[in-house]
Amino acid sequence: MVIKTREELIEKYIDFFKSKCHKEIPSSSLIPQNDPTVLFTTAGMHPLVPYLLGLKHPIGKRIVSVQKCIRTGDIDSVGDEVHHTFFEMLGNWSFGDYWKKEAIEWSFEFLTKILGIEKDRLAVSVFKGDGSAAKDIESAERWKLLGIEEGRIAFLSRDDNWWGPAGETGPCGPDTEIFYWTGKEKVHERFDVKDKKWVEIWNDVFMQYEKTKDGKYQELRNKNVDTGMGVERTLAVLNGFSDNYKTGIFQPIIREIEFISAKPYEGNERAMRIIADHLRAAVFILGDEKGIKPGNVGQGYVLRRLVRRAIRYARVLEIEGEFTRKIAEVIVLDCKHYNELEENEDFIYKQLEEEESRFSASVEKGLKKFNEIILSGEKIISGSDAFLLFQSYGFPIEMTEELAQEKGKIVDILGYENELKKHQELSRTSSAGVFKSGLADDSERTTRLHTATHLLNEALRKVLGKEVKQRGSNITPERARFDFNFARKLNEMEIKEVENLVNKKIEEGLKVRRDEMALKDALDSGAQAEFGTKYPDVVSIYTIEDNGDERKWFSREICTGPHVKNTREVGKFKILKEESVAAGVRRIKASVE
Repeated sequence: MVIKTREELIEKYIDFFKSKCHKEIPSSSLIPQNDPTVLFTTAGMHPLVPYLLGLKHPIGKRIVSVQKCIRTGDIDSVGDEVHHTFFEMLGNWSFGDYWKKEAIEWSFEFLTKILGIEKDRLAVSVFKGDGSAAKDIESAERWKLLGIEEGRIAFLSRDDNWWGPAGETGPCGPDTEIFYWTGKEKVHERFDVKDKKWVEIWNDVFMQYEKTKDGKYQELRNKNVDTGMGVERTLAVLNGFSDNYKTGIFQPIIREIEFISAKPYEGNERAMRIIADHLRAAVFILGDEKGIKPGNVGQGYVLRRLVRRAIRYARVLEIEGEFTRKIAEVIVLDCKHYNELEENEDFIYKQLEEEESRFSASVEKGLKKFNEIILSGEKIISGSDAFLLFQSYGFPIEMTEELAQEKGKIVDILGYENELKKHQELSRTSSAGVFKSGLADDSERTTRLHTATHLLNEALRKVLGKEVKQRGSNITPERARFDFNFARKLNEMEIKEVENLVNKKIEEGLKVRRDEMALKDALDSGAQAEFGTKYPDVVSIYTIEDNGDERKWFSREICTGPHVKNTREVGKFKILKEESVAAGVRRIKASVE
């Protein structure tokens, strides 16, 4: 069977796993909810972390989805045939249900029976074991039973075939990766993972162990399966392309770049791939329900870097004038299956045009200044020069590094960071989108703040009016950040009234309970939902009862937790700051003591 489009591939995958009793969930936001450890949703498992840690999923133990993802760790690799910053991840999960036998057999069945891939073009890798965890004989034997020859099974180290834990402790385990032979010549009898003709297309992770605080690995009683298959890479493999950008996913974008630049793709692949990938990622970030704008910190900084890097490579193609909107229009039209892009179309175009206008005015001057710095003959570009390019010409430090590398120079990053600290607090580590822990923090203090935001949400609605809706939140052990729609600045009396109401409900010692129900029933019951968030058909809701009567409640929200059992556990609530973050959107920062 030849599958030409992403729609066909996704439909086949979802239908296959539905036939195996999986329930489909919608793609979550690109901006993780209540997880300060990462800037973007980086994998299909990210929104499912609470359930991988043991929370019961309201729609069952078997889940399937296609998830929008952003990864910026490999941004410097974008420009080759296979790397992307934005991509779609197909995944199926088992929360303490099926195990290696079913996961491996279904992966093999989907690839060979549904997609029609020849078994002889497949190879696999499994964990070879070490002093901490056993060799994964079970997975290897399962592959042999399915007909994978022993020479096509590679036992690899922890660096290659092990997932997690994402933090210091937590669930983790071996994985088995599936590779496809893309070479034109006869398939090699033995699998060599270093041979680039073998392309990884699927990964089955088996969360078999828990790493304890003393560094030991204990077998988990409830084991989870977490799998992932990249849509872009798999579609390329199915159509015989070694270049992902030749698939129908990217070709409309590439053709528009060819038209605008009056240059062919052949001979200009790197620049066109970067422009196509970066603007596709930018459109999806801008189109997300959270309303991210280009800026100098966090998600906004990553967005700015993507747009400006695309503009820089447009200059390499000698594209004149502003062009980002033209390409964005193609992306929005071609990705209309994501309703949020069409709904936020005007916002996407406006932000791109403004960012392009800001940067285009200085990019040529900045490149001229960079060349002057290079002509000085110094091997190292000083921190002060790098900061000048950032402050005066809007060059992200990563762009200066890339330009320097092309000229055989290096940048004094430490000097740059010291210059930066003198002017503003910009964490380069977080802005690079590093996946620091990957698991939503469930420490005691963070748990208290989670419940505090529910109290805050309802207190705002009681003080300011029922039209107030949550627009986003971010919680760390130090503070809670809560965004909500409201047209003006809160006065001191209103802030104090909200704070006092939250503390009153904390002191009353109200019971907090979790229930599961159909999404429609939850909304009909009065449960609050975050604006723009897509929920599955069955959801978890947390109710904060009022006056000890479960028939009455102060707050009811759709949420995955974690939460305290009683509001008295929250402690003293304090509003630290109230400010504007966008037109019609306010932000409160708060803490608990």
